[in-house]
Parts: sequence; structure tokens; C-alpha cells
Amino acid sequence: MAVVVMGVSGAGKTTVGSALADRLGAEFIEGDRFHPPENIAKMSRGEPLDDADRWPWLDRLGAEVARRGREGRPVVLACSALKRAYRDRLRRAWPALRFVYLRGDLELIQSRLAARHGHFMPAGLLESQFAALEAPAPDEAALTADIRLPTQELVGDLASRLADGDRRPAASLA
Repeated sequence: MAVVVMGVSGAGKTTVGSALADRLGAEFIEGDRFHPPENIAKMSRGEPLDDADRWPWLDRLGAEVARRGREGRPVVLACSALKRAYRDRLRRAWPALRFVYLRGDLELIQSRLAARHGHFMPAGLLESQFAALEAPAPDEAALTADIRLPTQELVGDLASRLADGDRRPAASLA
């Protein structure tokens, strides 16, 4: 099993992704750790990344997922994967990837970012992430999760749905 937990900065990718990995008995990969220093410096200056910045990063992440997949090791990756082209790039590396979209509104995520400390991604870039965000289309069969739910409830729901092969959106969002 290979799952990408995706969404804008502050949606909870690391929190949900690491808890989901624990629940599934999978390895957790924090995608931010694979950004090259140039990307981190750019975001730290408040400059959004462009596609040229993201392609090598996505290729590194795809290679990590594929390596673990070839070794038969389940994995959960936290990665923004904001655009379909980014998700397609990851799927090229490992076609069996499942995506979990952490959906929340701007106001909620802004409040989360205001409370977060020690991350290179400034809150000022959140609007650019929402502008770039392309929610998964129905043909991508991604699971959508409502980030208003308590983490353990959300993770339990996702783990059950992934185990069952469920591809419907979360009932609370329908």
C-alpha cells in the first residue's frame, strides 16, 4: 500500500500522515524533508514555488515511494500534491498510489498556521497554495477527508476506507 496525504500547508499532512502510517503499519515519509535547500530558501523568503522548483522534488518523492514499493514496504507520504500534474507525476513513479485529500477552508487553516512555529513555510504563502490547489477529480479516486474532525477519528475513518478499497468521498463532505 502506498498513500499520499495531500493538501495545502497547515491542513495536517504530517499529523494525519504519521498517525495513518502508524495505524496501517506503514513507513511515514515527510515530503518537506526532500525539498532542496533552494526551495526551502525560496519559501522562507515568502516566494511561492513554481513548477520548475517542484518537478525535481516530486521526482525524488516518487523514487522514494517506488523504492519502498518494490521492497514490499507500505508507505504513507505527506506531500502537498496541489495540482493534478503533480499527482500524475507521483503516479508515474508508482501507479498504485492512493491519495487522501485533506480538505479545509482558508480561515481554519490560517488559524492553524498562526499557531505553528518553527516551519519554513510562512503563513503568507497560504493564499498562493489555495490558488494553485486543484482538488482531486472524480477519476482520480482520491479519498477526501474533512480536517474539522478530530485526528484519531479522521485517521480511523481513512484506515477503514483504505483497507476496504473505498473510493467514495467522506460522508461528512458529501
